Amino acid sequence: MQDPQAGLIEVINRIVGGAGVTLIAAFVGRAMYHAGEVRAKRRPVFSKDLIWEVPIAVGMALIGEGVASQLALSETSGTALIAVIAYLGPRSIGVIIESALGLRKNGG
Repeated sequence: MQDPQAGLIEVINRIVGGAGVTLIAAFVGRAMYHAGEVRAKRRPVFSKDLIWEVPIAVGMALIGEGVASQLALSETSGTALIAVIAYLGPRSIGVIIESALGLRKNGG
């Protein structure tokens, strides 16, 4: 019998499995980023350049899953972290890492 209190992530995990949830979270993160860019009129809704979001989403899913595993997060927290990392993307993650390591100078 299905648990009536199961959350969305748990239900999706039962349907498509853990890898599917990870990829869905990454694609949702990239879709949120893309939606913001469309709203700001920096991107069209549909273009052939949108195909570049696919490898970014997959890469961010792999990185996010590794970070979530290293932090020993629960499945739900790990999925949320993956979506956030995918939303931020490689450039923002690079800036965060550089700042944390003291490699980034103020303003540059």
